[in-house]
Amino acid sequence: MDDIFIGGADGAAQSLLLKRANRHGLIAGATGTGKTVTLQILAQGFADAGVPVFVADVKGDLSGMAAAGSETAKLHPKLVSRAETIGLENYAYESAPCVFWDVFGERGHPLRTTVSEMGPLLLSRMLDLNDTQEGVLNVAFQLAEDENLLLLDLKDLRSLLVHVSERRAELSQTYGNVAPASIGAIQRRLLVLSREGLENFFGEPALELNDMMRTGTDGRGQVNIMDATRIIQNPTLYSTFLLWLLSELFEELPEIGDPDKPRLVFFFDEAHLLFSRAPRALLDKVEQTVKLIRSKGVGVYFVTQNPRDVPEPVLAQLGNRIQHALRAYTPNERRAVKAAANSFRPNPAFDTEETITLLGVGEALVSTLDEKGRPTVVQRTLIRPPASRMGPLTDAERAEVIKTSVVFGRYDTELDRESAYESLERRAETRVREERETAEREAREDEREAREKARNSRSSRSRSRAPRRGSTGAMVTSVLRQSSTVLVRELVRGIFGSLRR
Repeated sequence: MDDIFIGGADGAAQSLLLKRANRHGLIAGATGTGKTVTLQILAQGFADAGVPVFVADVKGDLSGMAAAGSETAKLHPKLVSRAETIGLENYAYESAPCVFWDVFGERGHPLRTTVSEMGPLLLSRMLDLNDTQEGVLNVAFQLAEDENLLLLDLKDLRSLLVHVSERRAELSQTYGNVAPASIGAIQRRLLVLSREGLENFFGEPALELNDMMRTGTDGRGQVNIMDATRIIQNPTLYSTFLLWLLSELFEELPEIGDPDKPRLVFFFDEAHLLFSRAPRALLDKVEQTVKLIRSKGVGVYFVTQNPRDVPEPVLAQLGNRIQHALRAYTPNERRAVKAAANSFRPNPAFDTEETITLLGVGEALVSTLDEKGRPTVVQRTLIRPPASRMGPLTDAERAEVIKTSVVFGRYDTELDRESAYESLERRAETRVREERETAEREAREDEREAREKARNSRSSRSRSRAPRRGSTGAMVTSVLRQSSTVLVRELVRGIFGSLRR
């Protein structure tokens, strides 16, 4: 198998060459024109060709890929009729080998990454920080790197920010100004992130990319479906997460050039959210990633309403295009239709600009890259019907797919190994113990000095009283001596007086 059948155009098949699938693509069109079904048939086509796929399920409909279509379904007659019209032989219903993931860990295996892997640039976008706050976050990350502090989860980052705040005077001299107000703002944004249920997104076990790039024993690629029905409510979180995943693929996968088929195909649904309000540095990163990741065997397909949602430098990298109907009720919409028409190689058989507005549901203008990498002439195409179910799984069906998954049990129990939080706690305990020991030592020194002073004071008093006792003794001795002399003299006088008589 060297191509994916997309649909039929005037009796001719429209296909996507696998060897050109890593040149990226675009699926565009207004709401309700069939973009989701086109995404579904492409994803299952890649899986059947042995190519792992990642898709974000924004509405929940793509979960139906895990189940085969049914002959009792309401649309069955129309799907069979479409297959016959476009010459799709041996059309049959079949499920795709799916693995469900969920950032919140509720409707799929938990998707986690570490704070370090997310990095300050993407984390700043996720927290919607201004330039000053982003600068402080960069200081925190740099300090963590310099002092070997492992940032795994949000409590690590919170502890690190407290540590930075306590040392801000010292750090400002080395890393630049660290404003307490910015640290407070970051802490508040982290609190909001936790309240939105993303506390467990940061931690371990972190996602191993190899678990998304599996091929089954039947040779089919794994379809990784991330439930995005909840996270899409916060567009910034949604787009930042997908960009992180794309960045991880870019950084970890080795260069392989242009393979015979991609190693992974990445569908970025609601792509306009990625570029809305994105800072210049982030847009540059997206442009660089899209431009270079194809040489690592990864194809990126943006799914959005209007091609103008994608910046021109990125749009220029998208060689395979499927354009569903666009409406042209306003001047701005007419300009969008014209821009979309001008991006195709013209077909002399019809007016591209006019045709875009006339396409029916499940119909699209298709242009893919040929063997030499050139865009084919645009063709008005009826998109093939899907083999898997059109519509979501039931909760019971989803639970069964999760329980029988090849990664069941691998990510379901959260780990909490020693990291920055524990290291800083230990440092704080050591500092408190050292301060207590210092205080006790100083108290003992003060007590010893007090005792020494007391002894010296008593000794001084003793020496000052000793001379007074000596003077009194000398006086008594003198008095006794004088008394003795008088007595002797009187006795002598008495003796001689008696003799004279």
